[in-house]
Amino acid sequence: MKHVGNDGSRIAAAGATAESPGPEGAAIARMGKREFLDELKRLAKDFEADPGNPGSYQSVGCVRCAHCIFCRDCEGCYHCTHCTQCVDSKSCHGCAYCVRSENCTSSAYLVLSQNLSDCNYCFGCIGLSKKDFHILNVGFSRTEYFKVVGRLRRELGIG
Repeated sequence: MKHVGNDGSRIAAAGATAESPGPEGAAIARMGKREFLDELKRLAKDFEADPGNPGSYQSVGCVRCAHCIFCRDCEGCYHCTHCTQCVDSKSCHGCAYCVRSENCTSSAYLVLSQNLSDCNYCFGCIGLSKKDFHILNVGFSRTEYFKVVGRLRRELGIG
């Protein structure tokens, strides 16, 4: 009962036309609340399991990324370019090993950070530029940074 392709385009069921949704449409029209929610849950599960990268271009080894360009080995990212091994990040450019970060450029080893530029090893930071070893925009020594971040990662359940 698949209606949307990996590229986001609609796929018509056999016998369906623009005016008539075909046998699958008729089955959907008869669904009650329970059947509808079960089917919606199945579609969501299928999507999560699909390793496809809709709208992405020249992204290698990526899983469940969308609209990414020239990325490598990322997972669950959206609208990123030239990133490597990032996870669940959005609109990042030229970043590496970032987790749940957004709108960052030319940075590496960021976690839960936003709008960083040329930064490394930042955890929960926002709006920094050319900074290293920061937590919540406060600088730490390298040793203290890894000690605090290790504890925070465990407590927040971030692998």
